[in-house]
Amino acid sequence: IGVAHNLLAAMIDNHIYWGNELGIDVRRVSYRRVVDMNDRALRDVATALGGPGNGYPRQSGFDITVASEIMAIFCLATDLDDLQRRIGNIVIGTDRDLNPITCKQIGADGAMTALLKDALMPNLVQTLEGTPAFIHGGPFANIAHGCNSVMATTAGLKLADYVVTEAGFGADLGAEKFLDIKCRKTGLKPDVVTIVATVRALKMHGGVAKTDLAGENVDAVKKGFVNLERHLQNIAKFGLPAVVAINKFTLDTPAEIEAIRSGCEAMGVKVIECSHWADGGEGTRELAEEIVSIIDKGESNFKYLYEDDMPIQEKVETVAKEIYRADGITFDAKVAKQFELFQERYGNFPV
Repeated sequence: IGVAHNLLAAMIDNHIYWGNELGIDVRRVSYRRVVDMNDRALRDVATALGGPGNGYPRQSGFDITVASEIMAIFCLATDLDDLQRRIGNIVIGTDRDLNPITCKQIGADGAMTALLKDALMPNLVQTLEGTPAFIHGGPFANIAHGCNSVMATTAGLKLADYVVTEAGFGADLGAEKFLDIKCRKTGLKPDVVTIVATVRALKMHGGVAKTDLAGENVDAVKKGFVNLERHLQNIAKFGLPAVVAINKFTLDTPAEIEAIRSGCEAMGVKVIECSHWADGGEGTRELAEEIVSIIDKGESNFKYLYEDDMPIQEKVETVAKEIYRADGITFDAKVAKQFELFQERYGNFPV
């Protein structure tokens, strides 16, 4: 991913150096380089210093590799041709008239795809108990969509009766992007959602310090339950049934577990205690049986949070209000102009 990403960055500067036929505005090159390390000293840098032979100096910077646009594209691609098409559509910046310039115009899409040809094949591994698993791709959820590759998920669906995929970052940031972006772009329709919770986390949400989590505190669990409640409400907005899996720690007490169970059952959601960290697959047998039962009942009425033809500004506002419970969104004139530009070029895209 990193090599393919930085190849395009190098070719952009090379294009500018050798005459800049496309008229790239060096002040508006939005495509940055990546490095597989969180190095704050490289976030904003000046490149091509040291004389004419090194190119045209300009301000740029480095992102972490998993935040690369290539990583996000890689995980949404359905095959090699689709990967090259998506890479070719990357907007690297604009000319002086603010017209977008793409990777395909630079001529880098073919070489980048060739570098990723073997990487595009999902990695099949196994758990300690011999269960097959795909580990493939990982774009940042706070920047991209935070899901593993489409090819891994679809391959799993062809090879197994049931596929479990991790959306990441909770039922707000992670699940919303999985459902509104990955599922929308691939036609995937989930049957059920498992939300993993711990007594420790809910106690912290209820105001307990990390150093005091060992002692029983049912009141804190009840106070912190509003966090889990919000996640369950978010999933319900997509028409999906949910089950809560409690990742049980040895110091969790029956009263604390019951507080979670009581809150979930009031919402019509079943709670399963899990001990897979100690007992392996056997520790989640009841959870697996409950998930299969929900799937067999066909309770899913999956729907997106917003439609494709909704204006981009309204899509952003819908996510802000429905998932994060904002009263609305406000923005200045500069952002309003960006919304207009994005609507014109990418109006039917998810956000």
